[in-house]
Amino acid sequence: MENLPKDPVMLMSFINMKLRDEYRTLDDFCNAYGLDETKLKAKLEAAGFDWLPGIRQFR
Repeated sequence: MENLPKDPVMLMSFINMKLRDEYRTLDDFCNAYGLDETKLKAKLEAAGFDWLPGIRQFR
């Protein structure tokens, strides 16, 4: 995750933008960036954000 924003709010915003503009699923995004989806979700959940699969966004 070294090439992603460090700040959780910026990270959430970056991921949501990428999901809106470039990737159809969180899995696709994680594969493109070499990320573990479970760890990514845990990091953002620890910052107070929930993954909402129905709308493909963190909020």
